[in-house]
Amino acid sequence: MQLQENTSTRVVITNAQPHSNVHKETLTWLSLEEAAAKMKEKKKPVLIDLYTDWCGWCKVMDKKTYSNPDVIKYIENNFYPVKIDAETKNSLSWKDKLYSYNAQYKINSFALYLTNGQLSFPTTIILVDDDTAPQAIPGYLKVPDMELILRYFGDGHFGKTPFEHYRDAFSATWK
Repeated sequence: MQLQENTSTRVVITNAQPHSNVHKETLTWLSLEEAAAKMKEKKKPVLIDLYTDWCGWCKVMDKKTYSNPDVIKYIENNFYPVKIDAETKNSLSWKDKLYSYNAQYKINSFALYLTNGQLSFPTTIILVDDDTAPQAIPGYLKVPDMELILRYFGDGHFGKTPFEHYRDAFSATWK
């Protein structure tokens, strides 16, 4: 909050905030196509929030985890974030392959690919690069749990340090 003095010497209170103190309240989610194009320009992992409309824990994760300023800032600096409805009837394209809706299972085949057929919602997926299988982390992640996952992949520990060793030495700082 800043105070401004107007010409009649009254004090007017405004809600203007210095830019450095403003916290972004929502993630800027990309489409899968946008993330693929950005990966060609600059290599960063893709983070996919795999959800369904009926999933209660997905909504809680949106409200509590994906709205956390530390989570937002870290994801936007280190990942290409994509939100995908596992039940979308739209075809999705990834690595020159087209994935479509499977009416028998009421799921998009891309969700099956991402989770290796182990569907659970929400699931956080990390696509490290074109040569690495999708890394699926099923279930609701609280902010400290999300910090562990984000820093493991975002800081380059994946493929170098076994996850169990990293987890045991990790100390969360986000609340």
